[in-house]
Amino acid sequence: MPKIPESVLVVIHTCALDVLLLRRAALHEGQPFWQSVTGSKDWPEEPWREAAAREVAEETGIQAGAAGCLLTDWGLENTYAIYPEWQHRYAPGVWHNTERVFGLQVPADTPVALNPREHTEYAWLNWREAADRCRSSSNAEAILWLPRFILP
Repeated sequence: MPKIPESVLVVIHTCALDVLLLRRAALHEGQPFWQSVTGSKDWPEEPWREAAAREVAEETGIQAGAAGCLLTDWGLENTYAIYPEWQHRYAPGVWHNTERVFGLQVPADTPVALNPREHTEYAWLNWREAADRCRSSSNAEAILWLPRFILP
């Protein structure tokens, strides 16, 4: 089944502006790289918020609805061309993906349990350092927006 060209980007962070980054496992498409939680909708009508919470749970083991956690839709969307090496995952004629941006504020001591098929390690970094480490410019930009969305 082809991937749905609608995805979420979830910036997981603490109130101190530390950001969780995940190191992507090496895939046939390229070398490992650092990123926030990302993932496509499972079906076209899947609500953005549900997709965001599901992807966070699948990739980190963090439950977005747990005590002390706050999932926020930032109301931002990025539309970008799908890399040619990933085009085979989508239906013929699909050339662009729309990515909805969320923030997930978590307590500083939140445990992380990576899905080893997707990520090999994680790091909590200051938001500026996290933005610098991301390969994706849209991911870096979202992290740089973080101070505008933080809740005390």
